[in-house]
Amino acid sequence: MLRHLAAEPVKPSRVVVIGAGGFVGGAVCRRLEAEKVEVLALDRSKIELLAEDAPTRLGSYLRPGDAVVAAAARAPCRNLEMMIENVVMVRSMLAGIAGASVSHVVNISSDAVYADEPTPITEETPTAPATLHGAMHLMREIAFREAIVAPLAILRPTLLYGAEDPHNGYGPNRFRRSAAAGEDIALFGGGEERRDHVLIDDLAEVVARVLARRSTGVLNVAAGRVHSFRAIAEMVARASSREVALKETPRMGPMPHKGYRPFDIAAMRTAFPDFEYSPIESSIARLQELTERSRG
Repeated sequence: MLRHLAAEPVKPSRVVVIGAGGFVGGAVCRRLEAEKVEVLALDRSKIELLAEDAPTRLGSYLRPGDAVVAAAARAPCRNLEMMIENVVMVRSMLAGIAGASVSHVVNISSDAVYADEPTPITEETPTAPATLHGAMHLMREIAFREAIVAPLAILRPTLLYGAEDPHNGYGPNRFRRSAAAGEDIALFGGGEERRDHVLIDDLAEVVARVLARRSTGVLNVAAGRVHSFRAIAEMVARASSREVALKETPRMGPMPHKGYRPFDIAAMRTAFPDFEYSPIESSIARLQELTERSRG
């Protein structure tokens, strides 16, 4: 659950976004800049978190009173080498922040920290990750909690989709690119597993609100609605300017999360009662148009 330290929204004096070159960090920068918030965007051209001098370099960028968004990670974390790299990156971030009098820290985590549950996930659901990716994010959360003395907010988004996604992960991001290229949309099995999906712009909006209220605690960023991957593929096909077929392919393993991962978003409604997630079908239609336009 979140607790707001500011009774009313207050624009941060400056926000330092670590990992500004990534999918999440870039969206956060754009959202804050649109509101005329001063942003220091730190990407790999400014700081390499795996380098030995990363803590000193990060500390040189920080000013007293800065808010910090930690969005840098090697993700998705697929193997032990990537896990080790993430540990080094977290150590660099925390060591750099330790020497600065920052006012607020927001760590971008993931819903992968949760165990699979047959009932809707809440912020009270046990953290028991079954993957290296989830373990990496839980490691980050524990490290931040132990090291950060400033108010700390941990956001746990579920599956993210948006125009700038670099991973081309299974779901809306891959489906719309396949359709724009004139290819069939490949489904794992029948595409029957149901998941919650969040537009990247909605996550950026939540981050901006958390910064404005100097919120502390944990919040899941999930729309509270599940859709099957087949239903999402059908949305893409309807939005496509070309004829698109859906193609079922054999599964190589069991369905992730046992095929069903719903969320109870009561905490989000309490924290930000006026916030509404973007409808997935209209968002996919808009993204499909952008994807096709970019391809000419």
